[in-house]
Amino acid sequence: MTSTLITGIGELTTNDPELGRLTDAALVFTDRVEWVGPASAAPAADVRVDVEGRAVLPGWVDSHTHLVFAGDRTAEFEARMAGQAYAAGGIAVTVDATRAASDRELAANLRRLVGEAVAQGTTTVETKTGYGLTVADEVRSARIAAAEVDEVTFLGAHLVPPGTDADEYVALVIGQMLDAVAPHVRWADVFCERGAFDVDQSRAVLEAAKAKGLGLRVHGNQLGEGPGVRLAVELGAASVDHCTYLSPADVDALANSSTVATLLPACDLSTRQSLPPARQLLEAGATVALASNCNPGSSYTTSMAYCITTAVLQMRMTVEEAVTAATLNGAKALQRADVGHLSPGARADVHVLDAPSTTHLAYRPGVPLTHAVWRAGLRQR
Repeated sequence: MTSTLITGIGELTTNDPELGRLTDAALVFTDRVEWVGPASAAPAADVRVDVEGRAVLPGWVDSHTHLVFAGDRTAEFEARMAGQAYAAGGIAVTVDATRAASDRELAANLRRLVGEAVAQGTTTVETKTGYGLTVADEVRSARIAAAEVDEVTFLGAHLVPPGTDADEYVALVIGQMLDAVAPHVRWADVFCERGAFDVDQSRAVLEAAKAKGLGLRVHGNQLGEGPGVRLAVELGAASVDHCTYLSPADVDALANSSTVATLLPACDLSTRQSLPPARQLLEAGATVALASNCNPGSSYTTSMAYCITTAVLQMRMTVEEAVTAATLNGAKALQRADVGHLSPGARADVHVLDAPSTTHLAYRPGVPLTHAVWRAGLRQR
């Protein structure tokens, strides 16, 4: 197996508690990280790459996306920017387009978006079903996603299809649909929010998924304070995502649990919502992740750097906190120990910035700073 030495690293962010952040560093990897240390002590490797003082960090871990879809919601976005309030019902527009698309069209669009993300430093991607909402369409979404991304989540409980009784639909989700989709996914999710699923319906979905052996995730507290966070913590969900509106009790619950608060600031900006209380969560001791929530309706971006810039400039996170949230803590939200850090043994997901430090991610907002990317030791760009 070919080994690669990256040397001349001006700043190396390892996310390893013992290694920390190194200067004048080097890194050796195959498909896994083999060695980390000072450039002067670097062992030989088959390939040598001098990054000439650039910063190196783990690849982004985007732990929340919706990439299996078809269609366009530009008109909805324009209306929102003109003052129309955001509501979850716009999902139905994408459902119609996704059902009408072929497998080939859905897969091509998914590959396009994953490629776009990788070109910007993302090396681990989670994505969800949820734009099919029939047994057949949810299964094909899961199957298409599983062929292209690292982690797949079943989100049959994304929205009650128009003209369908909510309780009857939940019965379908936790019965025939869950049985059919489960072999293709690792996780299950539910949109616990007004206009989607109430707390009892959400609990039924999550408990059925847990009994099926799936890990749990929750869309919660996006449009207002509600039961999503408390339900996620109670059931031991790996993450609760959005967390835009939190009560003091919600913050305390997250701080005293292993559930990761995954914040989606690009979505909040696109829907003209308040930004999540990141500072409050961090100071309480909660684990905070950042993700893109890439989807065609409320957050059509694959740029994790944009999320980091927003977190630093508008949510009062430090650069170090934001980078950790987009790498190590994204991995924690997926319960992955092999990504999000550059310790020996980790998957060799390496992101080289065209900048001397990660501070430039916020210092130079909007500037494309990805210089090179390796995923599992293979050069992507």
